[in-house]
Amino acid sequence: MRDFLTNRVLMVRPIAFTYNEETGADNLYQKNDNQDRKILEEKAEKEFDTLVEKLRSESIEVLVIQDSLTPHTPDSIFPNNWFSTHEDNKVVLYPMYAENRRLERTDKIFDFVKDKNQIEKIDFTKYENEGKFLEGTGSMCLDRKNKIAYANISKRTDKELFEKFCEKLGYKGISFSGSQTVNGVKAPIYHTNVMLTIGEEYVIIYLSAIEDEKEREIVKNSFINSGKKIIEISGEQTKNFLGNAIELRKKDGSKILVMSKTAYDSLDDEQKNIIEESAKIVYSDIPTIENYGGGSARCMIAEFFLD
Repeated sequence: MRDFLTNRVLMVRPIAFTYNEETGADNLYQKNDNQDRKILEEKAEKEFDTLVEKLRSESIEVLVIQDSLTPHTPDSIFPNNWFSTHEDNKVVLYPMYAENRRLERTDKIFDFVKDKNQIEKIDFTKYENEGKFLEGTGSMCLDRKNKIAYANISKRTDKELFEKFCEKLGYKGISFSGSQTVNGVKAPIYHTNVMLTIGEEYVIIYLSAIEDEKEREIVKNSFINSGKKIIEISGEQTKNFLGNAIELRKKDGSKILVMSKTAYDSLDDEQKNIIEESAKIVYSDIPTIENYGGGSARCMIAEFFLD
């Protein structure tokens, strides 16, 4: 029987992590106080290593790629945006909004594959030339079991490309438009995975971000019809990266939900209880990565379904 949660993930250890000005234009989660770059690098590396250690202690197999100094890729720590892996040894490569993020693509992800000839590559990167973008499992949240993909449309998530992905991979696509206010600025939510986490038995979602009532009901009913409990979170909890979590399968068959300490601290007791009925919550403190990178635990983890 196929498992739609993975026990194996890929992560990229940073070597030159810093604030990325190219992505800061529409990522309202990023902050920049011009802290010494060397200090940022050291803090990010320590936070990364601690999260890897925690995952491995929960019997999750973590495949680690060490980033290189050249080319300079300040956001390489978030590999889930440029590729995703799927059953039947499929790999999807995605068009990226920021030019310096396109440099993150590397064939090193295939170093962990037994037979590279068995890999089917689905490459959407050519759409960068048309100014169309779809940033992997940042742009889309996948219910792999029910073959439903959810996407908040933004300039990083092109609706046409989202539909092409769904057609190619056999997903039913549900798209919507969500926005939020951060530091007094209202803007489209740039990545779906900051407002939505899909677990096997529940979803965590900033549902009120979807302002159109019809769209909101479609999303809500899709979750209900999929048999999932809906854990609604607030805009403030979303700012604290509670929507940016990922459920994984331990070797003994039990589940863990991985999130940051910032996210964990924002949970209320009722939300925590619903999650813990299904999965153990594992959290790690990654404030440097969150503040300067604008992404959290889920962004750091790329599910690895290749043989």
